[in-house]
Amino acid sequence: MGGLKFSIHPLFFAFGLYYALTGRIFIFVICTICAVVHELGHSFVATSVGYKLNKITLMPFGAVVSGNIEGLRFSDEIKIALGGPLINLVIGLFFVATWWVFPETYAFTDVIVQTNFSLAIINLLPIFPLDGGRVLSASITGLLGKRKAQIICKIIGLIFALFLCVCFIISIFNQVNLSLLFFCAFVLFGTFSKDKDNKYVRIYSALSEENLKRGMVVKKIAVHKSTSVKKLLSLLDETCVNEVAVYEGDKVRAVLSQKRICQIIEKGDLYLSIENYV
Repeated sequence: MGGLKFSIHPLFFAFGLYYALTGRIFIFVICTICAVVHELGHSFVATSVGYKLNKITLMPFGAVVSGNIEGLRFSDEIKIALGGPLINLVIGLFFVATWWVFPETYAFTDVIVQTNFSLAIINLLPIFPLDGGRVLSASITGLLGKRKAQIICKIIGLIFALFLCVCFIISIFNQVNLSLLFFCAFVLFGTFSKDKDNKYVRIYSALSEENLKRGMVVKKIAVHKSTSVKKLLSLLDETCVNEVAVYEGDKVRAVLSQKRICQIIEKGDLYLSIENYV
């Protein structure tokens, strides 16, 4: 997860100011920490399938992770999208479990539990830029194509934003709920956003001149020609100079240098076997 960048959207500051003015700054801090952990969950799963988060942009109800990723299977995209809500659910269930053993901890951890469960549930809603929207998009794209999937997701986003707007207007006549207004703005931002900065990038091991001056270990790896590029990626060590021997039976078919490995992983198809590149 090295090189992961963080940025903060203006709506996040506005949301924080709202919580500060209403005397709930502690809750806002907890929400922020849980949102970061949520995105690290995405990052962990992305790394396991050969990608990493390039940038996390904190928003009022989580963080933005953009839609389709070229070359990434829909099944893996869905796994990455679900990684964030899953870690929130695990954390929430962990603290709930501690209440059975240490009931006195409830008073100190109830906010953490509520926040994690809320983040998990909200992010599973089928609207952009939430994770549920990415799962929906990946699923529909596989059936109807990318363009139709984008249209459907935009329509769903607009309908949900309209619903939130109506709920906010109704709240004005009872107890004003500005969270609904922030959520509406969040959904509209995700529905029409064309920002490409918050994306996944492929991981590949590149040599550093500075590391070479200090000296680096050469790691030799042996794989069968049918090994996928994705599997090869999981075997590499970014702290070493990698050298891969590709076997066909008991004979070495090719030996891949560090430079060649980087070229294959950067431009090749993660799901093809390594024999397509030797």
